[in-house]
Amino acid sequence: MSEDNPNLGELALSFLTSLPAEESKNKQQEVNRFVLWYGKERPVGKITPREIASYAEWVASSTGDASKKLSPVKGFLNYLKKEKLVKTNLAPHLRIKQAPTRTRMRAKPKQQVILTPEDRTRLKSQLASLEEDRRRIAEELRRAAADKDFRENAPLQAAREQRDQIEARIREIQAALSSGVLAQDEEPTEDVVVKLGSTVVLLDVDSGTESTYTLVTKNDANPAKSKISIVSPIGKALLNQREGDMVTVVAPAGEMKYRIERIQ
Repeated sequence: MSEDNPNLGELALSFLTSLPAEESKNKQQEVNRFVLWYGKERPVGKITPREIASYAEWVASSTGDASKKLSPVKGFLNYLKKEKLVKTNLAPHLRIKQAPTRTRMRAKPKQQVILTPEDRTRLKSQLASLEEDRRRIAEELRRAAADKDFRENAPLQAAREQRDQIEARIREIQAALSSGVLAQDEEPTEDVVVKLGSTVVLLDVDSGTESTYTLVTKNDANPAKSKISIVSPIGKALLNQREGDMVTVVAPAGEMKYRIERIQ
């Protein structure tokens, strides 16, 4: 392991081998899934809190039992901090944002995946790396299967599990690249309208207070910095509106009315 700049693959192995055998086996799949998501060669110091939050959102959108799947990853992140392998504990950022709902009678439509150019570049790089891993694993499987005692061959079973995880991640990336919409500025129009990247000053009609928001993609959303997703309730209400327009946002507590004061 490189002490100066350890990568995710090395640290995940250290974490799993530090656990009792049964616990390690139970956590291995989800920890490996996390490593494959970012790339096993990725230096751990390069991972940001926002990327950790994005991973939690992806798990929440792809499984019905997100908390169970995130638990092993949270343990891994806590281990990194405990061993002083990272300066900041990333585990608290691995949380699921759950919006309150009034009814479960109808399933929510699947949200469109919006990718920035940086997202596409990162996914293509991961795909190329995973395809190399797929070829390497295929060779390992051939060697392991050649063992006369292959039925009780632990390396063979481990290689099969890793192959399945790699294949699943390759399918996910290919689906995102094929169906994702590239985020880009809209065609210029005569009127200034709210669009992706716009900064909007809103007046709360009821309280008379002003708020400022910037519309970003789902992956870049950060409410603490007033960056809201264009697929959030407020974001959807603001898109394509003009200065002076009144917008209504439906929230769990009721309807909120705003007037668009300025668009920057």
